[in-house]
Amino acid sequence: MITSLLVANRGEIACRIFRTCRDLGIRTIAVHSDADENALHARVADTAVRLQGAAPAETYLRGDLIVKAAVAAGADAVHPGYGFLSENADFARAVIDAGLVWIGPPPEAIEAMASKTRAKQLMGIEALDREHVTESDLPVLVKAAAGGGGRGMRIVRRLDDLDAALEGARAEAASAFGDGEVFVEPYVEGGRHVEVQILADTHGTVWALGTRDCSLQRRHQKVIEEAPAPGLSEQLTDELHTLAVRAARAVSYVGAGTVEFLVAGDRAHFLEMNTRLQVEHPVTEAVFGLDLVAEQIRVAEGHPLENDPPRARGHAIEARLYAEDPAADWAPQTGTLHRLAVPDGVRLDTGYVDGDDIGVHYDPMLAKVIAHAPTRAEAVRRLSGALERATLHGPATNRDLLVRSLRHKEFTSAGMDTGFYDRHLDDLTTPAPDPYAPLAAALADARTRTSRFGGFRNLPSQPQTKRYAMAGEEHEVRYRHTRAGLEADGVRVVTATPDLVVLEVDGVQRKFEVARYGDRVYVNTTPLTALPRFPDPTAQHAPGSLLAPMPGTVVKIAEGLTEGAPVEAGQPLLWLEAMKMQHRITAPATGTLTDLPVAMGQQVTVGTLLAVVVPTQGRGELRDQPQTTRSPKES
Repeated sequence: MITSLLVANRGEIACRIFRTCRDLGIRTIAVHSDADENALHARVADTAVRLQGAAPAETYLRGDLIVKAAVAAGADAVHPGYGFLSENADFARAVIDAGLVWIGPPPEAIEAMASKTRAKQLMGIEALDREHVTESDLPVLVKAAAGGGGRGMRIVRRLDDLDAALEGARAEAASAFGDGEVFVEPYVEGGRHVEVQILADTHGTVWALGTRDCSLQRRHQKVIEEAPAPGLSEQLTDELHTLAVRAARAVSYVGAGTVEFLVAGDRAHFLEMNTRLQVEHPVTEAVFGLDLVAEQIRVAEGHPLENDPPRARGHAIEARLYAEDPAADWAPQTGTLHRLAVPDGVRLDTGYVDGDDIGVHYDPMLAKVIAHAPTRAEAVRRLSGALERATLHGPATNRDLLVRSLRHKEFTSAGMDTGFYDRHLDDLTTPAPDPYAPLAAALADARTRTSRFGGFRNLPSQPQTKRYAMAGEEHEVRYRHTRAGLEADGVRVVTATPDLVVLEVDGVQRKFEVARYGDRVYVNTTPLTALPRFPDPTAQHAPGSLLAPMPGTVVKIAEGLTEGAPVEAGQPLLWLEAMKMQHRITAPATGTLTDLPVAMGQQVTVGTLLAVVVPTQGRGELRDQPQTTRSPKES
């Protein structure tokens, strides 16, 4: 019987596993990097072990340190979570060799399915020979043989781009998984990403726990997932279940795993088998009334499954909240998460609490929000409403994108596919800020100040003015202190406190909840930045300056690039690596590179000057936000 369990992971999944362990009465052990010393997963565990001797980005890939920590802390078992070493057969063997219980499939099963090329061979599918790809094979997909999550993946539509795609995918895969092997397969346009959750015991029983649709993806990483996959015929669903069970039996699988397919029409194309728990497992748990982590532990203890799985009920949808800016090419964001709260009635899985810092070393996912309801329409409405009302104060997130995606007619009618964001991203990220948010922020600030200093004057005075940046634009608002209180043109100020402003607009009263953290102000769901009354003239950058859109490391500078060199608009200049993804920085205009102040391996923060390109006269204006021109498909 397992009494003490170490989770070889971090963040949300570690916290989620610990929650089940507490329910089962199992003592919990966390491991952490130096960067994660104060992370939530390290704080909530019964015991935490610092993994010394590795850089933060590599710490959770050090199986030797993790096994040593498990033995030292007196663990009975190790759960790998997802990502990092969760699909590493050598790590599984090391855990078993140390006399510990491995909460996962046998190392041989991991090994058989760890390489996507070998997995396809087991299913009777051959990958393309990358040395002999022809025009007739296009488009193709370059993929990492190990790992997943969109890392080490490129879509190639022109033969001339294949070599660069292979090189970039290898580098990204090696950084994320320690294995740079890649392969090439046909890219199916307009397909849906559908998967089957399996659970197998040591007594020969294999459950196929329904289907999930994970078609809404950015950078080939899932954003919204649901169970069951809508719109599948009974025949196709049965075929997917049969194929999934066949894959599991082919490698004598034990534990929880997922078999992934690309569905086009009524045809299912096998993609891969993930020999671990998936990020999106909560939607299956909600529909089947199961705790999959608890089932993993019971299977590892040798308990048999029932002959048949429980019956599915209702529909569940999960949305992943990321600290990222979808409008800026999904650039990851960092900073302090001041507040994260969702309304009652939905499930929140997270590895953060208020006040935690979002760092540069790991995936930018903040949380998963899961809604379950009797029907798909009800689940969609419940989740979109909860996200819309969620309190998110901190770095920019994809919350607005999630709400709009869930309410898009293509999604509500279940007509989506993996190209959803290719078609709709511009519309879904068009800013729609509340025009009254700056006024509400100013009135709340005025009430804060007058509560301390007073504001009314006997003699009439000029209106007070405040300036805010909102959705990339500057807004100036005016208000007055009068005998009757605060006044503003065009609206009636019903109430104004430091935290709540009520305005009457055209006879309709509107409430604005206001929170401030330094110069950052949040009015309901709208973020603003309070601007100084007198801007600092020294804070300006020369035209053509490319500023780092995110913190990261300069991992590559274009070959032969030197100061004084001519460049073309859109030409790659350098690459930043942040959170295991490479981001290409391109020239904003045709012109001359006059400054390149960074070097290979240099760590940069948001706003660091990366390069300056002086445009050639008559060759067009500078593009907006030149530093965020990376295509999610190509880099």
